[in-house]
Amino acid sequence: MLVVSGGKYVKVDPGVELFVQDIGSGDPIVFIPGFTFTTEVFTHQVDHFAKTNRVIVIDPRSHGRSSITLQGNDYVTHGTDLAKVLDALQLKNVTLAGWSFGCLTVWEYLKQNGYDNVKSLIFIDMSPKALSTNDEEDWVEGPLDDIGAIYNTYLRNPAGQREFIKAYTTSVMVQRDVTEDELNWLVEQSLKTPNYIAANLFASGMFSDYREEARQACELVPTLTVVADHWADKAITLTQKISPKSTIEVLGGHLMFWEHSERFNKLVEQFLSKDA
Repeated sequence: MLVVSGGKYVKVDPGVELFVQDIGSGDPIVFIPGFTFTTEVFTHQVDHFAKTNRVIVIDPRSHGRSSITLQGNDYVTHGTDLAKVLDALQLKNVTLAGWSFGCLTVWEYLKQNGYDNVKSLIFIDMSPKALSTNDEEDWVEGPLDDIGAIYNTYLRNPAGQREFIKAYTTSVMVQRDVTEDELNWLVEQSLKTPNYIAANLFASGMFSDYREEARQACELVPTLTVVADHWADKAITLTQKISPKSTIEVLGGHLMFWEHSERFNKLVEQFLSKDA
């Protein structure tokens, strides 16, 4: 493990290092960002929880400041990588908090490693099964034709990826009008992952099915599920069916922990205090 100013690098495979922020002390909380995003989106959570907890935020492989690699750009490998980071940092009794496709990383970690080292779980706005032929009723990422268009059109080149992230940010992730600087900053986070790798991650995430892991999780450890307003009805229905013991909260858009950070942090604080 290489320690550098502002973070650490953890080797997870030959030639592959993950950038990790590791700040504060106390019970550890590990945040995993979603599709193509980076540690930077959790700035408000790092600032807040580092006062009381050891806060770890990971750039997954091919994201942010981690190694760009042609191998392992899928959520099975990301789950394995997460285990290696926890081991390298000697983290015990952790709260794992995944956002969006970062939830897939958490579910995969649980599938591979079980719960011996897990104190509690936070899942931020991700269905355990992203696709369904019944997209009118199920909690999914979108209609199959729309998902196919993203993969076959927008993720074919950097310009398309940029256009997709801009549209997704303004229509799904953030409820208020974002400034040009904010939008450019968010898009820049995503574009640190090349489009050809983003396409692979997108397909891996869309074809994942972690319903069984989601079912087990709430039975074995305290679990919080935070979902966005725009699909709350479907998300609550599915979560209550699959993870009936999970605490469910509704807040903002897909990036609610960034836009509504104070409210989000309070929800997490309340959840952790019950789990203490």
